[in-house]
Amino acid sequence: MPATNAQASGLAQRYAKALFELAQEGKALDAVLADLDRLDAAIDESDDLATLIKNPVLSREEQEQGILAVAERMGVGELTRRFLGVLAQKRRLYALPDVAKSFRAMLAESRGEVTAEVVSAQPLTDEQQGALKGSIERYVGRNVSMQTRVDGGLLGGLVVQVGSRMLDASLKTKLQQLEQSMRGMG
Repeated sequence: MPATNAQASGLAQRYAKALFELAQEGKALDAVLADLDRLDAAIDESDDLATLIKNPVLSREEQEQGILAVAERMGVGELTRRFLGVLAQKRRLYALPDVAKSFRAMLAESRGEVTAEVVSAQPLTDEQQGALKGSIERYVGRNVSMQTRVDGGLLGGLVVQVGSRMLDASLKTKLQQLEQSMRGMG
């Protein structure tokens, strides 16, 4: 039976906390973060990998062999590989993206930062990312750790989420708002 969002979120936080504590103990926080970032990007880019972590039909062994082969090929560190093996054995690989998100939040909090999730219609240049990060830092008054991803469905603009606050400056939303206001006129 699949977990609800609330169950998955709590589960992801528990696994992220365990990974965070192990990484902190082993002084490998940045290495684990880099591993999780690469895995997250690979899951977003590969339908096969997304299917591997979410497919309930695959056995524990098949999931474990598959994710460990991917991890080895990507050069993922030993701690992260062992963690992936545990997730596969416990049939919790589906929670990996949420675990990564929770891990990032814990790391940012431990460093006195906040995490900003930025979704844009096109990849942001380093210059654009720097300017956006500076603007967000001035807005929230804290250091910001930025996570970016591209969503071609936005048409243009971007969506920024910092904690529970969200700024939606996407062209898609603007067009939807325009459509709603035009419907109200007729």
